[in-house]
This record gives sequence, C-alpha cells and structure tokens, in this order.
Amino acid sequence: MAQIAEPRNPIAAIDWPLLSMLLSLIAIGWLMIYAAGIGQGYPESWGEWLTGTPVGKQTIFVGISAALLIFTLVANHRLWRDGAFLIYLVMLLLLLGVVFFGREIKGARSWYNFGGFGLQPSEFAKFGAVLAMASFLAAYRGQVKNVVTWFQAAGLFLLPAGLIMLQPDAGSALVFLGLMIMLYRAGLNAQLFVVAGFGGVMLVTGLVFSPTVIATCLFGLAVVLLATQFPRGVIYGVGALAGLLALLYFGNDDTATPYLGLALVGSVFVGLAIYWYPHRKSQLVQALTAMVVLGTAVAATANYLFNNALAPHQQDRLNVWLQPSKCDPRGSLYNVLQSKMAIGSGGLQGKGFLEGTLTKLRYVPEQTTDFIFCTVGEEHGFIGAAVVIGLFLGVLLRLVSLAERQRSVFAQYYMYGVTGILFVHFALNIGMTMGLMPIIGIPLPFISYGGSSLMAFTLIMGVALRLDATRTERE
Repeated sequence: MAQIAEPRNPIAAIDWPLLSMLLSLIAIGWLMIYAAGIGQGYPESWGEWLTGTPVGKQTIFVGISAALLIFTLVANHRLWRDGAFLIYLVMLLLLLGVVFFGREIKGARSWYNFGGFGLQPSEFAKFGAVLAMASFLAAYRGQVKNVVTWFQAAGLFLLPAGLIMLQPDAGSALVFLGLMIMLYRAGLNAQLFVVAGFGGVMLVTGLVFSPTVIATCLFGLAVVLLATQFPRGVIYGVGALAGLLALLYFGNDDTATPYLGLALVGSVFVGLAIYWYPHRKSQLVQALTAMVVLGTAVAATANYLFNNALAPHQQDRLNVWLQPSKCDPRGSLYNVLQSKMAIGSGGLQGKGFLEGTLTKLRYVPEQTTDFIFCTVGEEHGFIGAAVVIGLFLGVLLRLVSLAERQRSVFAQYYMYGVTGILFVHFALNIGMTMGLMPIIGIPLPFISYGGSSLMAFTLIMGVALRLDATRTERE
C-alpha cells in the first residue's frame, strides 16, 4: 500500500494538540497577570497602560513571541542544527557579558537593560544549550560509549550553568540539570542516575539531621539487607549497631561523635566486605559498604557547609523548605505562608476571576512572576489549578510522544531536552508556591510575567513544532 506523503507546507503539518496547549497556557498567563495587577489600578492612558503596567508589557511580549513563533514555523528547519553551536556561542557571550555589564537586581547581575525593558540571557541560554547538546549527541547517533564524550556532552550544559552561577542565580543554573534526560536517552547508564539521586537525598538529609543520626539509619538499613542474604551477618551487624547506639547515647561531645560514629561504621563495613569478599554475593556487601560510607560522608559535608559556609539568609531559604518551624513567620517564612494561604483559600472552585482578596491586596509577594500560581489557586481553586497542571503534563507527554516518532536523531534529542527543561521549571515553580520545594526564584513557563521567559520558551517550543513538521526527513 502506498504511503501518503507528508505535506510540504510546515503550517499544514503542525502538531495542533501541542500548539493548542501552548496557546492556552499563554492566554491563561495573560489573564492571571491582569488579575494579579488589578488591585494596583490602571492608568487611563492606553500608552501608559501598555508600557507602565505588568499586563501591558506582557501584551507587548506576547506580540513579540507570536512573531517569533511564526518565524520558527516558516524558517528552514535545517537552520537550527546547522547553526546550533553558533547560537550556543552567542548565548555564552551574552552570559559572560551580563556579569560585567548587566543590571543588578536583588543581588544578582542577570539582566541587560534597554530603556524600560530588560533582557535575561539565562532564559535564552537554555535554548542554545539544548540545540548544542542535540547536535553533539546526534553526531554519535545514540552510540556514545566513551567516558570523555559523556563529559564533553555534560560540559555543554554545565558551562552556561557555571556562568549563570557567577551572576549569581542558582535557580536558573539548577534548571540545566533537566538536560540530563538527553544523556539518559543517549544511553548513559541508569545506575549513575540512581547513585546521583541517592547522593542528592543524602545531601538534603544532611541539612536537617546530624551525620551521626544518618550513619545510624544507613547502617541499620544495611544490616537488615545483609541479614536477608547472610544469616551469620546478623550477629556481627547487631553487635556493631549496638556499639554505635551506645556511642550515640553516651557521647557528650557533639563535634567528636559524628566522626567517631563514621569511623566505627566505616571500620565495621570494611571488615564485613573483606570477610565476605570470596562469597558469590560479595558485590552486595561492597554496594552496602559504599552506601553507608559515601552516604554518611555526603551528609556530613552538607551539614558542615550548611552550618559553617552559608550566610544566615541562605540558611533561612533552606530552612523555610526543610525546617519551617525554625523560621520567623513574619520574616523568611512569610512568602511561603502567604502563598499557601492564597492557594488554600480558593477551595474547590475558587473565589472567581478578579475576586481574589489576597491577590488584590498584594499579600502574596512577587505575585505576577514567581508566585503567579497563587492567583490561579485563589481565584479558580482546585479545579483551575488542576487544569493548569493538566496542561503542563499534556505538553510534556506530547513532547515525549513527538520525540519518539522522529526520524531525525537531532530532532529527537532536541525534544527530550525541551521536555527536561520544561519539567524542571514546572515542578520547581509550582512546588515552591506550595512549600514543597525551596524558593529559588524561577518563573512558571508561559504564565509568569516576563518577556525573556515567554520569548525564550516560545522560541524553544516553536523550533520543536517546526522540527516535528518535517519528521519524515532523515538527516
């Protein structure tokens, strides 16, 4: 049976479900920005409204983004792969230049100032990094085996992330970790992601609990796992665990106890590993040994740096997330409390459009940017919040679906990179408004106020749509 040829016109081949969800998010964002600014009142002059209010400026940004979207849809799709590294280089230069020539806002030099408008190059750097990584990985066609090559690929997103840290803007730099999904899709061992995830959990846990407590818990877990495989190990394990608990109970020196506990744990597990090394299941013992020793070491390092290297305001940011009981409700905890109160007050159906009292009275900080989701929750309730979350999940799932039907390796990697970046933004922003994630100051794509974010994500999504429109072409 003859196959029907794909339309040559890229507009006719657009994936309309993805485009529809994209436009819906932009429209919701514009309405929420309008609602968040209604309490300030709007000038009567159209010109003042357009250039002097958040919703007016966002209207301009939407217009520019629409032009960018049209450009990406009609431009030759080969432009993006052929020019990937040139675009990446330009983005790096912009990131480097903003450190010296940028405008400082809230302690970070992240913006170029053009009249009354600003440009944040870190938003566009994500686009350049995705293009460069997709082009680099496509050259190997998913057959990356060399360790050096893996480091080179990772360096393509670690370099801009490092330049962003110089601004400093840790939140924007953290988003680049979403590009790890491209390395996974290219064949990077999944066990490395498990190890990295374990290290991340230990790092966060070390900010809350002492290294001694963490070592005890890890050791107890290892003993249980060992007992299921080596019955004789119960005797050694219980004895060592009893000794460690006694040390914790009788130890009075808080500074010495963690190191004594770590030494004891390390000694016991090294002994166990040597004892059972000839056993056919010695790999389990070695893995558990590494789990306890390395996990405790990571937690101890995080605990030390938190208490001795971070400034008080930096400690407050982490405590707001992990230990809110230690924070001042009128100080560092104020933002999260007001955010959760606004979202919770919406109930099931919300208070209605333009009827959000906390939004109108500006109790929620940064309510048009980082905390725009609070306006959704207050005015449209659980239903409205679920719709927004559903649209984001729909976009993510659709991107994965489009990626898997590409014949071009470059297009496939590109779409996975977009998925990773979008997911990290979405999860962190909504999570921080509900107190589930630390407040790191990143926007909610397509919904938060801001021209740089809207234009960059429109550009990113426009290229994804354009590449999919030519999905039957091979490289």
